[in-house]
Amino acid sequence: MNLIPKQIGNANLIAYLILTSNHSKTNNTKHYVGGQLLTDIRILAICKYEDAPGYYLFYCGADWNEFTDTYHDSIEDAIDQAEFEFANTHSDWIFTRK
Repeated sequence: MNLIPKQIGNANLIAYLILTSNHSKTNNTKHYVGGQLLTDIRILAICKYEDAPGYYLFYCGADWNEFTDTYHDSIEDAIDQAEFEFANTHSDWIFTRK
């Protein structure tokens, strides 16, 4: 696993979660990029752009490169979305800043 970045793209990293075998996909949602189903999501990251009011849940590969994202009004909403998509994630977040 690469070093933990301070930013992903131009967004500040707030919290992250490295997916393990304890975090099973719920199949409640599916993400597609370029018509291809994403199957290699390894890291979830909650990030915030300086001038954005909300937070982004980034779906990343093992190299921290973002595949896609979802927008949320709060950190809690982003955490809830992650739990909706990957079971047992709610208490495993590591916060880098608030």
